[in-house]
Amino acid sequence: MDGKAKTITDYRVHDRDTGSADVQIALLTKRINHLTEHLQKFHKDHSSRRGLLVMVGQRRKLLDYLNGQDSGRYQTITKRLKLRR
Repeated sequence: MDGKAKTITDYRVHDRDTGSADVQIALLTKRINHLTEHLQKFHKDHSSRRGLLVMVGQRRKLLDYLNGQDSGRYQTITKRLKLRR
């Protein structure tokens, strides 16, 4: 199983879940962490830096949505992904 499929199975809410806020947050976090490592090596890559900022904003919106809908799931996902706040 590749990385994306493994992430989906680890964070899904039910058996056929591929797009819940939990899964989207986990996938975005994985991409953000990968891009952060890339930017530490290539600090002049401004187009990737902009993409990173867009992803961080999208994750923030999803986290805010999840916090409003189900704060228990919000607490769980932030602890599992070791996110601040």
